[in-house]
Amino acid sequence: MTPPDAALADLAPNASSAKLGRGLRLWTPKRVLLTASARGWEHGRAMAERCAALGADVTELPSDRLPLQFGDEPRRAYADAKNTLAITVASAAKRRLQPIAPSADWRVDLAEGCPAHCHYCYLAGSLKGPPITRAYANLPEILAEIPPRVGQGTVTSRQELRAHEGTTFEASCYTDPLGIEHLTGSLSALIEWFGRAGDAAGASLRFTTKFAAVDPLLPLDHGRRTRMRVSVNASRFQRFEGGTSPIAQRLLAARRVALAGYPVGLTVAPIMAAEGWREGYDGLFAEAAAALRDVPGLDLTAELITHRFTPNSKGVLSSWYPGTSLEMDEEQRSEKRTKFGSVKHVYPKDVMKELRSHIEERLEHHIPGTRVLYWT
Repeated sequence: MTPPDAALADLAPNASSAKLGRGLRLWTPKRVLLTASARGWEHGRAMAERCAALGADVTELPSDRLPLQFGDEPRRAYADAKNTLAITVASAAKRRLQPIAPSADWRVDLAEGCPAHCHYCYLAGSLKGPPITRAYANLPEILAEIPPRVGQGTVTSRQELRAHEGTTFEASCYTDPLGIEHLTGSLSALIEWFGRAGDAAGASLRFTTKFAAVDPLLPLDHGRRTRMRVSVNASRFQRFEGGTSPIAQRLLAARRVALAGYPVGLTVAPIMAAEGWREGYDGLFAEAAAALRDVPGLDLTAELITHRFTPNSKGVLSSWYPGTSLEMDEEQRSEKRTKFGSVKHVYPKDVMKELRSHIEERLEHHIPGTRVLYWT
């Protein structure tokens, strides 16, 4: 494994840790709510202390009830909610691991909600209430849910392409864990847990991110049991991803963690059939190839996810981003029924076929040998 500090010199001419750290987006909530139960956990108190040290207004609540009245003006209420972090305790129901196809055998939630402002947000319509971020203080109880599920997976651990990963656990289903890691420390703790136990148990961790502040992850004893994927898109679509790190920084972050020995991946999402998409995705893969060039022992995967929306998510997103130019026109889409009977609006079959053919061909052209895990 290449030592992280030694590898930094190879990133770009005159690159350094200080330069790499400049311009990274680190979210600092304006308002932090620490519930009474969370205060009883050392991990919860540590999160509150980190927030206070960054200048956030930390309120210690007398109970576990969150005061989430943000007013009647929708845009102001949205902004206030997005600037709020609640440090809470995950209930037994929240801790119970669920299958999360096609990404992993199980999802493990360190938090709920995200500080980013993505116009296509996959959480819209699925999480109830104002879009605050909730970070869980009872990390030991969350970790205790993992061992009983090892060897019990039915999603990825039974696939020939991925069986070597063992039982897989996804940490970014309901949050972007790296986007809040500087406040929580939860992701580092999870990575180190899998680094100690994952190899012997036959289990691995995975997470995806739109952020680039990977410095806390570089020195961790990860044991190559954690795969970090960067969520990327054609540069022309980054206007739909407010509050995130630029794509170039995300790709550089992938290089840095790969040089630190982590398996890495590209989560290309959401793939959009909008004007210029062919040139856009060709350019993305060329940029990714340049960023990952000459990484020793590169272990790279790709997950390809097309844009879709539900009637509920469209309504929520339209209220959050009333001026967006993101296409959400039911007339241009096909309906897809989920196993629960709900409706998703996806691209028609002919569009899907053209998207997949072009994107997989250009990915293989620029980064030969990349393992495509799934297309959806």
